[in-house]
Amino acid sequence: MVKLHELKVYKGSTKRRKVVGRGLGSGHGTYSGRGAKGQGSRKSGNVRPGFEGGRQPLIRQTPKLRGFKSPHAEAFAIKVARLNKFENGAKVTMESLFKAGITRAIDQKVKIVFGGELKKKVEVFVPASATAKQAIEKAGGKVNA
Repeated sequence: MVKLHELKVYKGSTKRRKVVGRGLGSGHGTYSGRGAKGQGSRKSGNVRPGFEGGRQPLIRQTPKLRGFKSPHAEAFAIKVARLNKFENGAKVTMESLFKAGITRAIDQKVKIVFGGELKKKVEVFVPASATAKQAIEKAGGKVNA
């Protein structure tokens, strides 16, 4: 087993710090590796990322995604006539709508609206409009949402 006091530094695994500004003989004298004149040669030559010397930066030249998408999405409207897909006495829930292929997801926001004629007697556990509620009750069904 290796012990901490027996560890050694391998040749080439560490690098010597760059010493600048210590005379011409060092190879990093005079300008200290910064070149002559210009913004980069000054002591505060560090410019912020994206700064392009005063011209309009590329990030500000490119078009951005416009518009606004509301986090409060409108409910997906399901017409009463589509409930004819269910059997008589069936319970219409979010899961049954998803299994029947009427909605795309179980957690999708939906509302049953008036449209067409309902011929089946179903019990609805999903939000419905007032006119849709009347149409369901007229067919002998019930709305519990």
